Amino acid sequence: MQIIARGRAERHTVFMPEHLRTRHWDSVMAVLEGVNARLAWPAAGWKIGAAAKEIQEAEGVPEPMPGRLSQRGIYASPAVLPRDLFINYRCSECEFAFRLGADLPPRPAPYTEAEVAETVVALMPALEIGDTVFADWYGASNYLGSTMDNGGAAAFVYGPPLADWRQFDLPNAKIDLYLNGEHIKSGFGRAAMGHPLTSLTWMANWLRRRGQMLRAGDFVSTGTCTGHFFAAPGDHLEVDYGPIGKISVHYA
Repeated sequence: MQIIARGRAERHTVFMPEHLRTRHWDSVMAVLEGVNARLAWPAAGWKIGAAAKEIQEAEGVPEPMPGRLSQRGIYASPAVLPRDLFINYRCSECEFAFRLGADLPPRPAPYTEAEVAETVVALMPALEIGDTVFADWYGASNYLGSTMDNGGAAAFVYGPPLADWRQFDLPNAKIDLYLNGEHIKSGFGRAAMGHPLTSLTWMANWLRRRGQMLRAGDFVSTGTCTGHFFAAPGDHLEVDYGPIGKISVHYA
């Protein structure tokens, strides 16, 4: 974890020695938590990686994975993201995010979707941007390197918050991604575990089992609905979420 944390803090690529490479899931999760503890960057919430089965298969992970959102990487749309925010990648993932208005503290019993929904104060369109200290995104999946590296979490851009979020059919909500004015791909909210609220509830219970919690004010980005899209410096992305809103991001 020292290697990863140093690479993050000093903004450079690192190499994982063979004897430290592992696919043991509990060990990977322990490294992820250890990296965040060493960095101790002020937190703004969580992101959920590999919420979609296609991403789990692409990255070779057995289940979804969390990542800490740090305050230093939070931007409101329209946003210009500085070059030094990233090390190797700008993996742009179109997602639905929630903002919480109450804590979900640890307890023995799992939280239900209905209970978690009661804590939501806003839904927002979002772009979660992944990066990792490892040079090969999918190559690092051979030893779950990007998972250890805080699930690849680097930046988060959010659109206008919507308090009346229950009116939307989120599983069937369509997202269209445009690169420099050209349509690239589309996706639907159901990619996030069938429903973004299901994904949010998974995050609450992942933390609960570890004696941790979601807190009032936290953002939670619920997983990509459009797979991975690797942008480059100079790219401009527009994301259309229909009646839910739009996101505009320029990579400096």
